[in-house]
Amino acid sequence: MTLAVKLLISLGLAVLGLALVSMWRAAQQEALAEAAFPPEGEMLDIDGVAVHAVVMGEGPDVVLIHGSSGNTRDMTFALAPILAEHYRVIVFDRPGLGYSDSFNPDGETIIEQADVLQRAAALLGADKPIVAGQSYGGSVSLAWAITRPDNISALVLIAPAAIPWETPLDGFNRLASTSAGSALVLPLITAFVPDWYVTQALDTVFAPQKAPDGYAEHFGPQLTVRRASMHANAKQRANLLDEITQLQPRYGEIFVPTEIVHGTADDTVGLGWHSERLIEQIPGAELIALPGIGHMPQVVAAPEVAAAIDRATERAGLR
Repeated sequence: MTLAVKLLISLGLAVLGLALVSMWRAAQQEALAEAAFPPEGEMLDIDGVAVHAVVMGEGPDVVLIHGSSGNTRDMTFALAPILAEHYRVIVFDRPGLGYSDSFNPDGETIIEQADVLQRAAALLGADKPIVAGQSYGGSVSLAWAITRPDNISALVLIAPAAIPWETPLDGFNRLASTSAGSALVLPLITAFVPDWYVTQALDTVFAPQKAPDGYAEHFGPQLTVRRASMHANAKQRANLLDEITQLQPRYGEIFVPTEIVHGTADDTVGLGWHSERLIEQIPGAELIALPGIGHMPQVVAAPEVAAAIDRATERAGLR
């Protein structure tokens, strides 16, 4: 046996060993994350698709839909408890994230997500709720308003991704959306990226603010770096631009009261590119720009977002 062959065999065994260790450690890390951050609410069965829902409070029904890489805990940290004083609040995990099932191997479209979440809300007795979504969740909320117009009373969009953009999908999500990336790269991230790094990365999402004290401990960022969650999120992100491009011509069909809340310092989903253009395309929409606020108003400016939901409620005649 030549030296080259021996080296190739050794390299192959080393790679195989790393793969096995990564898979084992990734499974251990995911089990720890789910034990530390279990489902907050109840599991609903929507034609065989499990949807995780948190319900709190009494009053008019409000559905809250989280953004990319999120889960129910993003909304239950600040916004949902404020609203629960005057509303029945329903917070969903979007398909493939948190504890809701993924059901489309190519990535759930925003229309598919709106459909399954609307049916989940109806199962809870919310046939015509106020629908509020942040970022990617705003895209799902727009799809809900357009494709399920008889099942919505008012629409509240929080830093929504709404207008087709020109920047390409980032390299990580391009890779993570593929089968090869899911099999080869994501196990390494789940297995070996330390918790402190994942928690620290939250500050980039909140910029120019920082994640509030206690947010990471409540939100459970370790849930986000589970292999299936990263893959589902990346596939959805990869498809979103085409979906928004197809949906945008229908924004004029939205006739429910619509409130838009967006931070002026949002560098993730820009106010000028998205909400200031969107307001011209939805009849009667109102825009509130929050000075100095970044991409996470539902956390760092929760009272202002709750006020927008109050205005939408009044405009819909629910108060």
